Amino acid sequence: MVLGIEARQERTRVGNQAAAMTLVQSCDIFALQLHTLLNPTFGTKTMRQRFSSTTSREFEAWSELRLKDRIRPDLRVLFVGINPGVRSAITGHHFAGYSNRFWKLLSESGLTPEPITYEHDDRLPEWGLGITNLIARPTPGIDDLDSSEYINGWKILDRKIRRYRPEVVALVGVTLFRAILPLLDAVLPRGNSKNVIGPQPQTIHGARIFVLPNPSGRNANYSYGEMLKAFVSLRQSLCVSGR
Repeated sequence: MVLGIEARQERTRVGNQAAAMTLVQSCDIFALQLHTLLNPTFGTKTMRQRFSSTTSREFEAWSELRLKDRIRPDLRVLFVGINPGVRSAITGHHFAGYSNRFWKLLSESGLTPEPITYEHDDRLPEWGLGITNLIARPTPGIDDLDSSEYINGWKILDRKIRRYRPEVVALVGVTLFRAILPLLDAVLPRGNSKNVIGPQPQTIHGARIFVLPNPSGRNANYSYGEMLKAFVSLRQSLCVSGR
């Protein structure tokens, strides 16, 4: 009986993946992806309504997909994003957005010994690195998430950190840091968002918190040089700790 249920679930997952890949090839998704690159406000519900040709069935094809955590015990760094984007959901890999510079920053900062792309995110644990998300549900933008998802996502993330005990929890994006800070009973530092980039005084089950800029190409608040400086600082903090 259990095997039968698992088989049906696997067929559903495979069917959703196939439908999502078909969706990528459609004109609607080409327009959606192009608009995502050109318009930083695309993630809002109002903007998304302009793509009315996308049917509810097409929406469900990728919205029900979930990414696999790249994680193991005693990581040096566990990177945490807010939630997967559409392309990450469709490809099944983290930080897969066309303009996302996460993977380039990893290699150029020296956090990985060789360049890799999102397609090889499963290799990260080889180097003591891991990736997960606060919220598993993929969306075109964070405006589609509600407050309850942040709270429930935090409970799950807290359990993961307690179980796997990473040295550092690297929060990818100031928005993510601001979202979970009240859940840590902490106060956001004064000043602009750039003041919070880097190590934080709080810890989570012994893991140090490090805030990184969001590497999305739509993030106009930081230059690539500033992003790289933050990633290099993260690497250097690991060298100092000696772990």
